[in-house]
Amino acid sequence: MNDIRRTILWVIFGFSMVLLWDQWQVHNGQKATFFPAPAKTVSGGSTTGTTGVSSVPSALPSAPSSGAAGAVPASTTGALGTQLPPTAAPQAGSKRVVVSTDVLRLTLDTEGGTVVRSEFVKHTDMTNKTQSFVLFDESANRFYVAQTGLIGGNFPNHKTAMAVSDQRDLTDGGKELVVRFESPELGGVKLVKTYTLRRGAYDIGVKHEVINNGTAPVSPQLYLQLVRDGNKPPGESSFYSTFTGPAVYTEAKKFQKVEFSDIEKNKAEFEKQSGNGYVAIVQHYFASAWLLADGVARDLFMRKVDTNMYAAGMILSVGTLEPKASKVVESKLFTGPQEEKMLETLAPGLELVKDYGWLTILAKPLYWLLAQIQVVLANWGWSIMALVLLIKIAFYWLNAKAYASMAKMKAVNPRVMEMRERLKDKPQEMQQEMMRIYRDEKVNPLGGCLPMLVQIPVFIALYWVLLSSVEMRNAPWILWIKDLSSPDPYYVLPLIMTLTTVVQTALNPTPPDPLQAKMMWFMPLAFSVMFFFFPAGLVLYWITNNVLSIAQQWMINTRLGVPPEFNLPKFN
Repeated sequence: MNDIRRTILWVIFGFSMVLLWDQWQVHNGQKATFFPAPAKTVSGGSTTGTTGVSSVPSALPSAPSSGAAGAVPASTTGALGTQLPPTAAPQAGSKRVVVSTDVLRLTLDTEGGTVVRSEFVKHTDMTNKTQSFVLFDESANRFYVAQTGLIGGNFPNHKTAMAVSDQRDLTDGGKELVVRFESPELGGVKLVKTYTLRRGAYDIGVKHEVINNGTAPVSPQLYLQLVRDGNKPPGESSFYSTFTGPAVYTEAKKFQKVEFSDIEKNKAEFEKQSGNGYVAIVQHYFASAWLLADGVARDLFMRKVDTNMYAAGMILSVGTLEPKASKVVESKLFTGPQEEKMLETLAPGLELVKDYGWLTILAKPLYWLLAQIQVVLANWGWSIMALVLLIKIAFYWLNAKAYASMAKMKAVNPRVMEMRERLKDKPQEMQQEMMRIYRDEKVNPLGGCLPMLVQIPVFIALYWVLLSSVEMRNAPWILWIKDLSSPDPYYVLPLIMTLTTVVQTALNPTPPDPLQAKMMWFMPLAFSVMFFFFPAGLVLYWITNNVLSIAQQWMINTRLGVPPEFNLPKFN
């Protein structure tokens, strides 16, 4: 039975290694080796639907044309947004406008009133901590912008030159900053785009006023899209994989992530029409999203627009405008950090861009508890340690049963070892004798394993909480640990973790099988090596868990009269 317990643990370890390898493959752009995604039949290459909003046209115009009203301008690109390659320079005559609040610095282009750069004043860049973190960016190394415009005729779009208002900075004591872009009249239609930035807010009000100055009715459609290259964020560790790509949320199908590779292959599966929800692009710690009010019908789309370039967005009908009539469409553009409390207030389901995976049901309350502790302790490092302590207290009796079972196993281990040596040539008799010893001593070989398995989901959920929380970025703990989201620069914490792992493993009973006794050291040591590249906050959490486990195991062994001893491996 002891062999059975060890076998179960090795199966868990082996399966974990398979999952890690699969994620490594996916992270590096390869197809999953063991668990490939099932084939999908819904194509992401089309967003045609029956919601009353007409089908997405094959392309947006690369520049205003003189086509007749109502006709979709011709283009050779074949997809929304493709007319803007990654390193495209603005058209001659356009200029960049920088506007600032206390938390956000936006750069907008008078060509279409496009948001081409967003800097977060209170979040520094991980590679150059003297600079603010940049999400939207139109540079030689990154292309990530937010575009809007009209389709359905020769109407103003994100390539149309616009006039801009003069206000640039949030005034002292002011609560909001308004920036207004006004297009020339095209196809009889004028588009007025107004950005409203508020103090302390990462969501930007974006109002589109569509004015028909022509002599005939028009029926334009408004598109809101995010266009991004398919590269991973710079500086992301290769030892843990976080999702980067588009996502859709609707009440009907909830949060739906889409890989860039699925868009590339026209295999993206997501809800195409809805009257609620949002479209976003997500990466580690940060996200952008277009938000519309509930009840507004919209078509949702995702498509490849150029080499390594993808668009995600929504299209909605403005309705039929009679001559001299106008229509206002209100929307919001979010560009900012994945701060859970803030996201919950902006739109239903927006907090899901902070992705905890399949353990969200456990991770969300753990994050809430961690945030409450941080309010009291005012230090994320001490808060992590306090949270692990509370979890260990909550599982104290479950752990006590596990350690008590292991202590009993340790007490009978000499008898089992002697018996195995004596009956090594009689395997059937050996098994029967082992069962008799366990029965007489009231030892359950699985008693030390099953209580641990119950706790695994909780600690995995806590792992994802710490990995996903933007609050850990540049959050100091003590002394040389200045950033809990980055690896320990001097590897002190990983070394301490390795030491505690060795001590914890040495306190466990030695398996009767010499091969198993040697192999039981492989998992903790391999695990420890991986943690040399993990964020300091994650290593701190694991050290705290190890130390508390060692203390509890030592106390229970002493109470049961089984003197703690270190069973070091023998490799001779």
